[in-house]
Amino acid sequence: MKSRIPSLYLTGLAQLVEHWSPKPGVGSSSLSSRAKFNGMLTYIKESIEELRNNVTWPSRAEASNLMVVVAVFSILFALATWGVDTVFSKLVQLYFNNVLN
Repeated sequence: MKSRIPSLYLTGLAQLVEHWSPKPGVGSSSLSSRAKFNGMLTYIKESIEELRNNVTWPSRAEASNLMVVVAVFSILFALATWGVDTVFSKLVQLYFNNVLN
């Protein structure tokens, strides 16, 4: 039984897939290294410009206060994690000592 799809359409589809499929090492299917470099430079320049013009930076005193808050909560979280770890360690040790003996 013959296919109802003309071979012309299949050839066109194959060429379309071939054209758009990314292949490593083929210059036409990816950006050139120069274009990638220029894009990266543009991104860096725009990022620096945004940091200078659009970001509201905290004052030195406010940044110091926020640093202290972060340090205190980091220490509290570390202590809480250590406590939970110690409790679970003791429970596991107790469980295996009772099971094995």
